Amino acid sequence: MIGRLSGRRAPILPREAGGEPWLAAVIAALCFLACLAAAGALAADRAAHGWARSLGAEATVQVRPRVGESGATAAARAAETLAGVTGVDEAEALDREAAEALLRPWLGEAVLPDLPLPYLVVVRLDRDQPASAVSLSRALAEAGVDATVDDHSLWRAEVERSAGLITVLAGAAFLLTAGAAAAAVVYATRAGMAAQAGVISILSLNGASDIRIAGLYQRRYGLLAAGAGAAGALAAMAALSLLRFLGGSDGITPALPVVWSDVLILSSCPALAATVALLAARLTALARLRGHD
Repeated sequence: MIGRLSGRRAPILPREAGGEPWLAAVIAALCFLACLAAAGALAADRAAHGWARSLGAEATVQVRPRVGESGATAAARAAETLAGVTGVDEAEALDREAAEALLRPWLGEAVLPDLPLPYLVVVRLDRDQPASAVSLSRALAEAGVDATVDDHSLWRAEVERSAGLITVLAGAAFLLTAGAAAAAVVYATRAGMAAQAGVISILSLNGASDIRIAGLYQRRYGLLAAGAGAAGALAAMAALSLLRFLGGSDGITPALPVVWSDVLILSSCPALAATVALLAARLTALARLRGHD
């Protein structure tokens, strides 16, 4: 009567006391973490391919001078030889100052002046048709240069292996948190139906079908979880947008570069969270109702 006088239809299912806000908070937090894990997997995969491309675009040559020949002269002769090899864009001999700059972050400033540093040549390869380590070594041998070519293949394999592991772990974290969010919906639906067994019996006695009753609980818990999941996904999108905006081209760190496409990809997460929540609530309600038949 009160609902009719006020112009609003009274809800068929009674409201629970205080549990729903906590459920919404848990689901929102889980969806937030799941979205961040998905973005981390994308960033790790992107970083791995970027590092592999960078390593594959260069080769390093260590030159050993002949008797009576200075190291700088041998390195310059090797650079000149390699510059003429097909598949090489540029070959540059590093002087001692440049070699010290490469080693300074690892060895520090104090010991560098006393170290016998190798004579190195950096070779930048053609990205479309790069020269192989075999062709570079053959050219050096024909020119009479004693040198060792490192095409960074070992480093590339290690980088790809490590990044692949990070991607798998981030993907597993995404699946675990997404599964936990779905489990929370299932648990809340089952608990709500168990607490309202009397209401379900009354609805059944009044001719309500299982599908109709399941729809009521789907609307209650599915929409609650869908809204919470969408809120968590939107919060993750906002966090990634902030990281991208503050981090510049690297997205805070080159190890996990965040790009705007990650934010666009996560824009589908609110709809996905809503769909999973509604489906989980409906299937749980139907399974429980048919289990009591």
